Amino acid sequence: MAVFTELSDADSTAIACTYAMGKMLSVVGIANGDTETTYLFRSAAGEFIVTLFENGAEPLDLDQAFDTMDALYANGVPCPKPRRTVDGQATFNAANRLVAVVDFLPGSPTKRVSIDQCEDLGRVMAQIHTTLARKRKRKTSVLPTGSIHGALVQDNIFFLGKVVSGVINFRLRHEDVLISEIADVLIRWTLNLTGQIDPDLAGAILRGYQAVRTLTAIEKTALPGFVLASAARHYAGGDERHHLLEPAIAAYKSMTADMFD
Repeated sequence: MAVFTELSDADSTAIACTYAMGKMLSVVGIANGDTETTYLFRSAAGEFIVTLFENGAEPLDLDQAFDTMDALYANGVPCPKPRRTVDGQATFNAANRLVAVVDFLPGSPTKRVSIDQCEDLGRVMAQIHTTLARKRKRKTSVLPTGSIHGALVQDNIFFLGKVVSGVINFRLRHEDVLISEIADVLIRWTLNLTGQIDPDLAGAILRGYQAVRTLTAIEKTALPGFVLASAARHYAGGDERHHLLEPAIAAYKSMTADMFD
């Protein structure tokens, strides 16, 4: 069930003062679902996205997400610039809700992506992986692991034309094998109407990714298996959950070696 927390004038003023936004020009509510309420604050200092978390958010979680965005933003990844309070805190409380503020990002999500958009998505995913990579050597026989975004779904990716203009929602960042996120992105972004991986879109994602970070031989070998697992999870959450094996295998079998070229 969708929720929306109304901000009083006093709440809006308190947020603006706490984050040093300057003179307010407008406050616009944005419908956003059942876990958070979002506002666009326009002020003399710029445009800001103000999020009120309805449940499940802890200050420590948001501190970690802000640290992630700080590192990515500093390295050219198109994510929001986090804003901290005048006291240097990542969060604030208003209207009995935990509040976080980031700079506004242009662009919007899309449900149907082009080859060019997929290539840029792959590039940005690799930027995230390399920027957040653990600084230690690993044996070449082991799948590389590191921090992944954890939710590179359509709602969390903004496009302006052919390029990714923003990546949001870093609260699900966690450690995993990097190839697992690549598989999830292929399933989320390139499945066609028959349940197979679209070779052109998948090839574009992998081409963009490898322009930044080259996949190891073992990652290329392991990717179809991770696609199978990701497809099974994908179908388990939908109407196909009672017969998920067939479509998951279809996605697995549609992976071909020439996608890596």
